[in-house]
Amino acid sequence: MTREQTDRRPKGGVLAVISLLMIGSAAIRLGLEAGPALAKTPEPSAPRVNQVQEDLPGARVLLTELLRREEALKQRESTALDKEKALDIVGQAIEVRLIALQEAEEALRATLAIAEKAAETDLTRLTDVYQSMKPKDAAALFETMDPGFAAGFLSRMPPDAAAGVLAGLSPEAAYTISVIMAGRNAAAPQE
Repeated sequence: MTREQTDRRPKGGVLAVISLLMIGSAAIRLGLEAGPALAKTPEPSAPRVNQVQEDLPGARVLLTELLRREEALKQRESTALDKEKALDIVGQAIEVRLIALQEAEEALRATLAIAEKAAETDLTRLTDVYQSMKPKDAAALFETMDPGFAAGFLSRMPPDAAAGVLAGLSPEAAYTISVIMAGRNAAAPQE
């Protein structure tokens, strides 16, 4: 070949094309076959149970014990959650009953206040009746009363009306009623 013919040929043409084709083929093969190969390798962070059992003597016993303890812990946790739920239910029931008890107590207080007011009104009215009676007629009535009961009415009357009734009583009845009236507040604190 002559020098002219050699110069007309492209420099490195065929070898470059073959090289490019081989590199492309290698890249395609690597892309297609590397994915499944990488997916088949086990993860290093999750050792197989059988491999651990084969590698360490007594590993099966240890694994069994750990699994048993894990199950026992799950049972305890389940029991604790059940107890917690039961305590919540009991707590709610106690709160409901406490509210009902407080409402009943308030209703009872209101009823007692009404009853006390009614009793006070009755006593005031009866005292007014005894006070408006003639002292001699009232004294005859007070003579038949229990001395404690009579002392209660006389202590509610104005002093002049009470004196008129006491003057009409027998000396023994007047003395007994006077002692009761005098000792009624003797035990009360002085200060």
